[in-house]
Amino acid sequence: MYRIDINTKKLKLLLIKEGTLIKEYPIAVGKPSTPTPLGHWQIIKKGLWGQQFGGHFMQLSVPWGTYGIHGTNKPNSISKYVTHGCIRMYKNNAAELYNKVSIGTPVNIY
Repeated sequence: MYRIDINTKKLKLLLIKEGTLIKEYPIAVGKPSTPTPLGHWQIIKKGLWGQQFGGHFMQLSVPWGTYGIHGTNKPNSISKYVTHGCIRMYKNNAAELYNKVSIGTPVNIY
């Protein structure tokens, strides 16, 4: 089973399977006024959203809002603190991740 670790300081998403690092992706996370929620979550919904979300959206189990991991139509925003709390990825990386992980995948954000 996969696990996703998100390092908000290094702006990296780590895809881990059975304790082994499979792939590391560059990401963008929340700006200081709208931070990415730290904690232990799960993917609770997957869907194909509009182009501003790069087509692929994986919703997290954060109870106080809609947060997710998704692609973007603003690739120059990756590796920056610019989102409203979501984890933003390059479109092709978001599609790759979307196709590997399932609903229930644990997501640790720190």
